[in-house]
Amino acid sequence: MSSPDGAVFTDGLRPVDVLTVVAVTDVTPSVRRVTLSGEPAAVAAAGPTVNLLVPRVGDPAPRWPHVQRDGRIVWPQGSHGVALRSYTARRQDPAAGEVDIDFVLHGDGPAASWAAAAQPGALLGVAGAASLADRPARWLLLAGDETALPAISRLLAAAAPETLGAAYLEVAGPEEEQALVAPPGIALHWLHRGATAPGESTLLVDAFAALDRPEGEDVFAWVGAESATVRAIRADLRGRWGLGRSQHHAIGYWRRGRAMAPAG
Repeated sequence: MSSPDGAVFTDGLRPVDVLTVVAVTDVTPSVRRVTLSGEPAAVAAAGPTVNLLVPRVGDPAPRWPHVQRDGRIVWPQGSHGVALRSYTARRQDPAAGEVDIDFVLHGDGPAASWAAAAQPGALLGVAGAASLADRPARWLLLAGDETALPAISRLLAAAAPETLGAAYLEVAGPEEEQALVAPPGIALHWLHRGATAPGESTLLVDAFAALDRPEGEDVFAWVGAESATVRAIRADLRGRWGLGRSQHHAIGYWRRGRAMAPAG
C-alpha cells in the first residue's frame, strides 16, 4: 500500500528517506552549511522544519528507523546509534533535488559532531516535517540566536513586501552575521554578545523589554533561542504585550548545559 505522496508501506511501515551530502560550506566561523541531495519528493518533504536522523560520525551503514502511516518513527531494536534532531532547512530546491541545512558547531552533541566531520558522500536520514507556525501580519517581530537564523531567514523571505517590524538576532560578533533578505519595512538588529557564552546573555530579553507594542497594529511575534531566554520573552509577549496564542510562537531551541539542538 502507498501513502498519498507515493511512499510504499510494507507491514504498515516504510523506510525513512536518506539524503547524501554533496557539499559542505562554512558560512561563518560557527555555522556550517551542509547541502544534501536526494529524490525530489524527499527534498520537498524535508521542511520547513524537518526531523533529521543523525548517524554516528563515520558510520558507513546506519541502522535507520522506519515510519508508520501516521508519521510515528519506529526504531530498530538494540543499539542503533542514530540521533533524532529537529532543524529548519535554510533552502529547499526539489527540482534540483537539493536541500541546505545549517548546523551550529557549538558543543559536542551528535548533530554538531556529525556536521563538523561531514564530507561529500555522508548520509543523513529525514523523517517528517512541520510548519514554522507563522501567520500573516502587518507587523512582524522576530528574535533568535544562531540556532534560529535558518527559520528567521525563511520567515523574512516569506513576509509580504509591505510588512513592517523588527528582527533581533543574537550572535557572538560581526563575524557571525549572515546576509538576510527582508522587506524594507523590517529593521534587522544584530546583537553581539562578545565573550559571553551562548545562553548566558540577556541581550534578547533586554531588547524586548525596551520595546513597546505598536499601537493599532496587527502583530505576530516569533522567537527561537535558549529555553530560559524564550520563557522570559514569552512571558513579556503574553503579559505586557497582551498577545494571544495565535499572535506569537516562542520555542526553546536548546537548553543551556545540554548539547545544542537545532540550528533553526
